[in-house]
Amino acid sequence: MVSSITRTQSSISDGYVASLASNFVPSLLSLPKTPLFGTDGIRGKVGELLNAPLALQVGFWAGIVLRDHAANNGLAKNGPIILGQDSRNSSDMLAMALSAGLTAAGLEVWYLGLCPTPCVAYLTSITEAIGGVMISASHNPPEDNGIKIFGANGTKLSKELQGQIEAGLRGKLATVSSVSNCGKHYSRTELIGDYGQALQQPLQPQVNLQGMKIVLDVAWGAAVGLAPTVFTQMGADVICLHNQADGDRINVNCGSTHLDILAAAVKEYKADIGFAFDGDADRVLAVDNTGRQVNGDYILYLWGCHLQEQQKLPDNLIISTVMANLGFEKAWEKQGGKLFRTAVGAQYVQAEMLKTGGMLGGEQSGHILCRHYGMTGDGLLTGLHLAAVVKAGGVSLAEMVDQSFQTYPQLLQNVRVEDREKRLGWEKCEPVQKAIAKAEAAMGDNGRILVRASGTEPVIRVMVEAADTELVNYWTKELVSQVQEHIA
Repeated sequence: MVSSITRTQSSISDGYVASLASNFVPSLLSLPKTPLFGTDGIRGKVGELLNAPLALQVGFWAGIVLRDHAANNGLAKNGPIILGQDSRNSSDMLAMALSAGLTAAGLEVWYLGLCPTPCVAYLTSITEAIGGVMISASHNPPEDNGIKIFGANGTKLSKELQGQIEAGLRGKLATVSSVSNCGKHYSRTELIGDYGQALQQPLQPQVNLQGMKIVLDVAWGAAVGLAPTVFTQMGADVICLHNQADGDRINVNCGSTHLDILAAAVKEYKADIGFAFDGDADRVLAVDNTGRQVNGDYILYLWGCHLQEQQKLPDNLIISTVMANLGFEKAWEKQGGKLFRTAVGAQYVQAEMLKTGGMLGGEQSGHILCRHYGMTGDGLLTGLHLAAVVKAGGVSLAEMVDQSFQTYPQLLQNVRVEDREKRLGWEKCEPVQKAIAKAEAAMGDNGRILVRASGTEPVIRVMVEAADTELVNYWTKELVSQVQEHIA
């Protein structure tokens, strides 16, 4: 239940908001020719793609589109927008600009401040909110930031509505409804506690984590306050790393993309398990009691087996992406399960889950979605449930992993390509396409190749997977060389 504590109006006045938003002229923005929305919202380096004028207009046009969509679907068109942020130095600036745009569109803003992305999604889904906005660049470095937008049901905003917002930004929205008055901005930090309770509620009172020692790496990010609280409340003995909000150090050599420090801490403290979150805590990776890294494929397999035993996995179906390891796929099939693959990106996994009725899905990188408990990737929720699975199993996480499957050798390398148009148009590069075709022919059915432009970073990702490590190394080096020569 949403807290009933009285909301507090901020000091942002209607007149100030109106003055900021008085002239929404798309031509004043310097927008790239390529689409603004990637696989996880709008993301880029602050001061280049992302700045206050863009955020102001994104807020306004998102407000217009969400308000009209709500009215057309029988919802209260003036319902609030939930707004949260991570700890980056630029997040305050972007939050205020977005709030100015949203209130200029006539909407009420419920501002959460520092909180995980899934907190915004959850609160959007259970309140009268018509949408949610999270300011974060997830696992990206501190100089980047991003804007993620959610629909009224807490899912990532549809491609159609993203397209309408972008059309407004580019001055191409066919119809724009009038705005008769400005909205209000309220501080609603008390709602974060409701999300924390919702994380624990499905496990209690049957499950607790008493007797488990757990190390958490919260990456100087959005979960610094909430993660240790919920794990402690569930009974765990918690050791926390990088547990202050620090915009200069968020994700820097820590969190879900740098597990070495966590692995060392798990061994030093003789912990049962370790969890590493990214900057906005929508993803998590684990470390077992021996210090070995446990990625999203293993998390999906172990949680899938647990749900399968409880008959909570319709058709024994798991949704993952083209990055999922062949070893995982073959092992899950031996369990009587089915694995469907999507394009890389949590939004594609989520869409396929809704289409097929799948209840569990996710990515190797640690975005895990379980529709029994939520509608979006949630690192804290996943960590709590994996810890509960380990405790219920009566053996260590290392033993569980050993008994699950062996991964095929897989190598992923990133090639930095700053030119956005060259990066997104890489598929037109004939030499690279010829190199991919040659590699695929050479490996046949014994391997896989995936080359793609990242939707979240200025890189092209090259992944090669095969039963033979030498093949993996050879073709990865060859393909990376071709991308560097002809695209980077």
